[in-house]
Amino acid sequence: MTTDPSAEAQLSEDDGTALWLGPRQAEHRLVLLHGWGADADDLLDLGTELLGADPASLNLSLVALRAPLPHPAGWGRQWYDLQQPEWPQLPQARRDLRQRLLALGNTVPLERTSLLGFSQGAAMAIDVATGCGADACDPLALAGLIACSGYPHPDWQPGAPHTKILLTHGEQDPVVPFAASQALESALAEAGGSVRRIAFPGGHCIDPDLIATMRDFLLAGWRGS
Repeated sequence: MTTDPSAEAQLSEDDGTALWLGPRQAEHRLVLLHGWGADADDLLDLGTELLGADPASLNLSLVALRAPLPHPAGWGRQWYDLQQPEWPQLPQARRDLRQRLLALGNTVPLERTSLLGFSQGAAMAIDVATGCGADACDPLALAGLIACSGYPHPDWQPGAPHTKILLTHGEQDPVVPFAASQALESALAEAGGSVRRIAFPGGHCIDPDLIATMRDFLLAGWRGS
């Protein structure tokens, strides 16, 4: 794919909804979904570390999406309000995120796009890529999906995933119970998915010792292997 050599090599922003590194049109793309109370910039350092170099030089597009709702604490963002009983904002959050991902597919096909989410962002990534709850959407054909410290939504019913999935979770996580990733693995495997779960001796975080493993996972997905 030919890209404009003057395309965004530096950080740019789309109306407060996303942060970008690298060209808008590229060979491959990594989309980042932050956790509850964070913001779009929270995972940018991780994204650049995973890519290992300036995205533009590798013809890669790095996009960090901003959750649509303000966090009730007065700073940061949320995909839906975790403090409201039964999470009434979740169905709309699913629909909105799916539409954003489909729109991104107009510049880099989803088959060459990988998705990485942390905590609430991981729950959203897993749900929208494989289930969509009562909306029963078809699973997205992504290059790869990484969910770090994620959890299953109560009404989530995964279809057969169209991508390989990597789950990571700290065994001493005080925020999202470690058992949540075990439940994700079980449900995804029962749905026919290719899923690998990695536990690490830590808390609610992304283990830096897994950076190389996650990078290899992304590269394999982009190679189609």
